[in-house]
Amino acid sequence: MPPTLLAAELRLPANWLDYCLLAIYFLFVLGVGFLARKSVKTSLDFFLSGRSLPAWVTGLAFISANLGATEVLGMAANSAQYGVYTVHWYWIGAIPAMVFLGLVMMPFYYGSKVRSVPEFLLLRFDKSAHLLSSVLFAFAAILIAGVNLYSLAIVVEALLGWPEWVAIVVAGFFVLAYITIGGLSSAIYNEVLQFFVILAALIPITVLGLKRVGGWDGLTDSLTAQKGGDFVTAWGGTGIGSDNPLGANWLTIVLGLGFVLSFGYWTTNFAEVQRALSAKNLSAAQRTPLIAAFPKIFIVFLVMIPGLVAAVLVPKIGQASSGLEYNDAIPYLMGQLLPNGVLGIAITGLVAAFMAGMAANVSSFNTVFTTDIWAKYVKRGQEDAYYLRFGRLITVLGVLASMGTAFLASTFSNIMSYLQTLFSFFNVPMFVVFIIGMFWKRASMVSGFWGLLAGTVSAMVNYFVIYKQGVIDIPSDQGANFVSAIVGFVAGAVVMVAVSLFTKPKPIEELQGLVYGTKSPGMSEPPAEGDDAWYRKPALLGWSAIILAAACYIPFSF
Repeated sequence: MPPTLLAAELRLPANWLDYCLLAIYFLFVLGVGFLARKSVKTSLDFFLSGRSLPAWVTGLAFISANLGATEVLGMAANSAQYGVYTVHWYWIGAIPAMVFLGLVMMPFYYGSKVRSVPEFLLLRFDKSAHLLSSVLFAFAAILIAGVNLYSLAIVVEALLGWPEWVAIVVAGFFVLAYITIGGLSSAIYNEVLQFFVILAALIPITVLGLKRVGGWDGLTDSLTAQKGGDFVTAWGGTGIGSDNPLGANWLTIVLGLGFVLSFGYWTTNFAEVQRALSAKNLSAAQRTPLIAAFPKIFIVFLVMIPGLVAAVLVPKIGQASSGLEYNDAIPYLMGQLLPNGVLGIAITGLVAAFMAGMAANVSSFNTVFTTDIWAKYVKRGQEDAYYLRFGRLITVLGVLASMGTAFLASTFSNIMSYLQTLFSFFNVPMFVVFIIGMFWKRASMVSGFWGLLAGTVSAMVNYFVIYKQGVIDIPSDQGANFVSAIVGFVAGAVVMVAVSLFTKPKPIEELQGLVYGTKSPGMSEPPAEGDDAWYRKPALLGWSAIILAAACYIPFSF
């Protein structure tokens, strides 16, 4: 398979053994869905697994839900395009925010007994903030589910040679089946399985890829010769005014990615938080993102190294002359490196990754649309069985809508850039509203709506007008996303503060358990038996993860 291979001809040399492994996995996933159906008797069972799951299950589901297109194709594409700078999305762009979610925000989420992230805004602010956040989140969830569905279609197209639209439709209906049958429990238990299948897929690609290019030293020597020394360091060339592959400096990396985008995504993205809300008690809910933080620290190597290897084997990847987009890095290496049998495991792992990502967003979409939009503003006061039936119906509509947004994702050569654009539009403004609302009692009821609206509009204006129209020269889409995130955060914060100073705050008695310094009865529950063991202390888990992530930077900083 020569480097000049056209992407349209990118076919994986699968045989009967590879197809059998994939078929067995599909049957197993559907079996889990049918088994989970037995436990779905109420809408709480369907949307939040009855708040009954142990921390190790929700923790693995939490990280698996993130191991979708963003992680696998997106981060490999990111590494092929930007190099070792990819580590920032993990060690500064994920771990601190995941720890903050577990230690600081989960007591508010879980203690208030909300079913969704937008519902928390209803308690803290008013109906206008709640409705706007619900609509924005539902829209974003469908867009992101479409990214995962498109990524799954890439693999199916490479495996079977199906047209892209056929792959999107078939893959979408398969995911629809097991979510509709078993609800969130089906999604979560499948995500635990998918976590291990994904690792089984990525480890052989990483090991054999390194072997092909002469190990880590051979890889870095080749990349340094081709793209310069900054390509293989974390902080090289990130001084203000310096030029680097990422098109961002240390300030925009730390503030735009490390704070605004990261905290905006991990603390308000209901596709992740929903897994923690399904935990059996507050301690398990807090430990959910903290348990997930440890594999998150090391998964970067399994997605970054294949992208770097692809950049060596196809020096012009992403250019028309190579015939390969950055998104093709993983499928290309699979065809180049993996023998049959191992190839089947890798194909199954990729399918598992994209199904996990799509299922996470579809399950969060059906929860928000049913409980936060339909049940509160359209059909109020219906019996629980009605909302359970409607939840299954809206799941069907959500998957159909995701099929449409999958074609939008296909217009981006680097889906990671596309996802970061979506996060800057939707997650960052929501984070502003949450963080100010949780830590400032004076924030008024109407300030949530205006802060969310101002942040969203400002981020979009910065990206579509200032960046895309060339008003300000920003070297890359990722750099523009970092700037858009900062603009959205600042605009939302300024508007919230200004509006709060001229409008009435919510009475303090209505803020119990919603603002820092207050508590609700749910936040004071004693630890369950065994949860008070020293190795289960949330503070110990959280700070250990931060120290470990910081230590990982050392080898890549010089």
